[in-house]
Amino acid sequence: MSFASLDLIEGLLRALESIGYNSPTPIQKQAIPAVLAGRDLLAAAQTGTGKTAAFALPLLQRLSMEGEQASPNNIRCLVLVPTRELAEQVYQSFHTYGFHLPLRSAVAYGGVPMEPQLAKLRKGIDVLVATPGRLLDLHRKGALEFGQLQALVLDEADRMLDLGFAADLDLLFSVLPAQRQTLLFSATMPEPIRQMAAQLLRNPLTVQASAPNTAARTVRQTVFTTDKRNKPELFVHLLRKEGWGQVLVFVKTRKGAEYLVGLLQDEGIGADSIHGDKAQTARIKALKRFKANAVQVLVATDVAARGLDIEALPLVVNFDLPSVAEDYIHRIGRTGRAGADGEAISLVCADEVDMLRAIEKLIGSVLPRLEEAGFEADHRVPATGASAAPAARATAKPAAKPAKAGTARPATPEAPRPAGGFGGLKEELPPKEKQRPRAPLKGARGGSPGAGRGAASGPAGSAGKVVVTATRGAKSAARAAGRAASKAGTRGNKR
Repeated sequence: MSFASLDLIEGLLRALESIGYNSPTPIQKQAIPAVLAGRDLLAAAQTGTGKTAAFALPLLQRLSMEGEQASPNNIRCLVLVPTRELAEQVYQSFHTYGFHLPLRSAVAYGGVPMEPQLAKLRKGIDVLVATPGRLLDLHRKGALEFGQLQALVLDEADRMLDLGFAADLDLLFSVLPAQRQTLLFSATMPEPIRQMAAQLLRNPLTVQASAPNTAARTVRQTVFTTDKRNKPELFVHLLRKEGWGQVLVFVKTRKGAEYLVGLLQDEGIGADSIHGDKAQTARIKALKRFKANAVQVLVATDVAARGLDIEALPLVVNFDLPSVAEDYIHRIGRTGRAGADGEAISLVCADEVDMLRAIEKLIGSVLPRLEEAGFEADHRVPATGASAAPAARATAKPAAKPAKAGTARPATPEAPRPAGGFGGLKEELPPKEKQRPRAPLKGARGGSPGAGRGAASGPAGSAGKVVVTATRGAKSAARAAGRAASKAGTRGNKR
């Protein structure tokens, strides 16, 4: 099947041809005709399967063919996303697909000056991609009206609830026109999302390109068990031994991200980070450097679990397991995209067994386990299922790239390995975040407060905080010095 067989107009087909899109994915085959027909849609699909094009292409066509112009400070189509990175990605997709169409699009999110966004809205916008917080701020300033709104898209709706946007969404739905097309896209379908869909959608078509809460089959998943304190050194060891190229690494906390970046840089490994404490300009710069191969390792918190579209990313590493099992699917969905092969490796310690069990329950399978010689767990990670096999001892992962000459560690160490050389991690509960009170909103033009079709509700989960603390003793320091000397010899051999 071709995109032309989906009755897309010539301008869209030209744009798709220019970027090498030849045939639609399963989610696009199902969603595009429904959206063109004006149906409300509830769509579940794995991340990386082409969800953005599934709603962007038909919406651009409908907006273009209707010929209506957006009035100043009005928008005709609103796409809500949970993170700044995803907002930028979706906006770029609309811009690319609609390059040959006479439509205006814009993006609005926090962390950057508001004035450029206000200037674009004054002219009227056909498609606005936005995060909920900035969108409400723009509306309160009188810079944004919804009287001409024809279509609402909720992209990654489950993540919006996870991040605590339920109250913002409730306020927003109350001022949107009741007569509109609503599309809800999500990679997972927890109960709060089903409740939201029941309230917002009218006689929706349900589209499911794959089983919900599952990872792409093209991603090979492996667990390495070790002790918490040994994770940094094990990661560096595997990075060098297996000859990894670019790696996206997920950690729990912002401090943990910066600590790991510092360790990698001390080891001569190019690394940068993306997390909530960094300014948006710095986050964009870090992502651009990673995409340009200026750095080898990008360390991120779950702010980047969705919204990062990195072409041909070969590997994702879960340095820490996520507290929310669904986030595991989104993390590893950064690799193995659009049918390509990918690999996901998780470094798991005994403290994380409950998280591992929850992930395996969600995906319906027990992940294969390995132990790297010299990094075995003193605190055994308990089995998580009846079918879980004992941890295998190995010096390399099965079916992985061959190890580079001169970098392999001996299969059997001469002496038990002491406490890790880089440091350890301890868990600490985060302080409760203060909710910023939201002022009431004025009603939309042509409607009134309460004109929306329902309110969203859902828990805003909180995760444990990981802080890095030094644990190097005299004995481990001596061992670390020995390893450093050995490493220097290895580098000399490479030369």
